[in-house]
Amino acid sequence: MIAAGAGRPYKSFADVVAACKATPGAVKYASVGIGTLGHLAMTVLGSKAGVEIMHVPYRGGGPAMNDVLGGHVDLIAGSAALVAAQLGTNMLRPILQLGRERLPALPDTQTAIEAGFPDFETLAWWGIFAPAGTPPDVVAAMATASKEILSEPATATQLKDTQHMTLLLQDGAAFKAFFDKQVAYWGKVVKDNNIRA
Repeated sequence: MIAAGAGRPYKSFADVVAACKATPGAVKYASVGIGTLGHLAMTVLGSKAGVEIMHVPYRGGGPAMNDVLGGHVDLIAGSAALVAAQLGTNMLRPILQLGRERLPALPDTQTAIEAGFPDFETLAWWGIFAPAGTPPDVVAAMATASKEILSEPATATQLKDTQHMTLLLQDGAAFKAFFDKQVAYWGKVVKDNNIRA
């Protein structure tokens, strides 16, 4: 998601775009590093909106958030877990959610799709991998155990409430299809924008 420091005037992504058009290079956003999902998502959104939002990469969420809260950077593009923890402090204002649907914790903050960017969705996701050549029975046992643990009510509730996660718990084939699609999409963004570590 994208959020602005409370001292900044931006209340919507349209406000950010208008400011970028009025004064190119004036609006800066923090991310947790070059090539991270926040960086790539903002690159795509800026391109779709026809503006450049200046990227300020940090080495992690803590330093990035500190500089946004301290007023040194206008915006932050980061995971819901990183951003939502600070929203109750009145020092940070949500601007835009990058998932397909609004998070239950942020029912009044529109998604990028609702803001006029059709089919734009950015997901921070996690998966479990095994080395190539791992015997199928070992992979199946690991998948079953992982699903059981993540499906436990206490675990699922903790992940939903603190990390704003939705658990899909797909099988290996479905996860591979999702993974391949993510690599193809974001790989093209990296190549098209000459993003380098």
